Amino acid sequence: MSKIKVAILFGGRSAEHEVSLQSASNVIESLDRGKYEPVLIGIDKAGQWFLNESSMKVINVHDPVSIKLNASGSQVVLTPNGINSSLISIDDGRVLEKIDVIFPVLHGPFGEDGSIQGLAKLANIPCVGAGILGSAVGMDKDVMKRLLREAGIPVARFVTLFAGNREKISYDALAAQLGQIMFVKPANLGSSVGISKVRNEKEFIKAIELAFEYDLKVIVEEEIKAREIECAVLGNEEPMASVPGEIIPHADFYSYHAKYIDEDGAGLSIPAQLPEYLCKQIQDLAVRTFRVLDCLGMARIDMFLTNDEKIYVNEINTIPGFTKISMYPKLWEYSGISYTKLIDRLIELAIADHSRRNKLKVSMEL
Repeated sequence: MSKIKVAILFGGRSAEHEVSLQSASNVIESLDRGKYEPVLIGIDKAGQWFLNESSMKVINVHDPVSIKLNASGSQVVLTPNGINSSLISIDDGRVLEKIDVIFPVLHGPFGEDGSIQGLAKLANIPCVGAGILGSAVGMDKDVMKRLLREAGIPVARFVTLFAGNREKISYDALAAQLGQIMFVKPANLGSSVGISKVRNEKEFIKAIELAFEYDLKVIVEEEIKAREIECAVLGNEEPMASVPGEIIPHADFYSYHAKYIDEDGAGLSIPAQLPEYLCKQIQDLAVRTFRVLDCLGMARIDMFLTNDEKIYVNEINTIPGFTKISMYPKLWEYSGISYTKLIDRLIELAIADHSRRNKLKVSMEL
């Protein structure tokens, strides 16, 4: 039986480019070569696609600080051509590969926001993870939090700011609504990129400048003093939740450096030291969040747990990190699903959902 050709996309036009390279190296290393044939597509920071036919062309793969994509190999495009979608050489128009399923390991914009998912849908190729809507909603913290709030799921108080009226932004006015200590975040980014904790007007002005370097929309949130709990979700129509885990930051908050560079930047408690009834509440809320936001395949739900046992959803990550210190695979490993089996299951879910949707009618019977 022929192997399933899995196009693994990594890199991309995002501030999370380097995180993607780290995640992808682990996915590629753990792919079951008895079932799957990897087709490696590195995307540089200009958005150009390169087919790395022999190996993953990444420089300094084991160094999260200096890791980078070696943009070599054939430059390609994906042709949306029904059931015969292929990777075509830009140089001479040759068909270089036909692919069976896309596994996007692309964190942030142009990968986790519905962009790749839309391309896959046009090309009629199964794509691991959430579809267009779930991906777009999960990426935009403003829209995500509004939908969760509408569904009765607790979120921190927040205010959305836009680049067009940034000169009207007042620290004092926001502090009156949210409290003196606040978090400033780009609305459409992850991995703690561009996020600042502010305590006064001087820090606020600096944080706003930083956040608007990454996005045209920024959210400002109240500080919630709480434990940071994460729960992984896996599945399509009947998603299931992993055991909850806890992030124990060794600094003010769980920064980019702590997540991906410093292995001692934070402590991980898997499972989180919680009573059984709270674990069940967290798992139920994780699955509910996954469904409310129209997600599929996988997601990691990040939450806050206060001392009086109130649970707030902080955000959802529809393409969570797959690095060696990432919570998503670690949570499933503790829950009984190995890294290799997890990747296998995600591919199976993508193919199953694609098959189910392709049975829907696309024209009216007259």
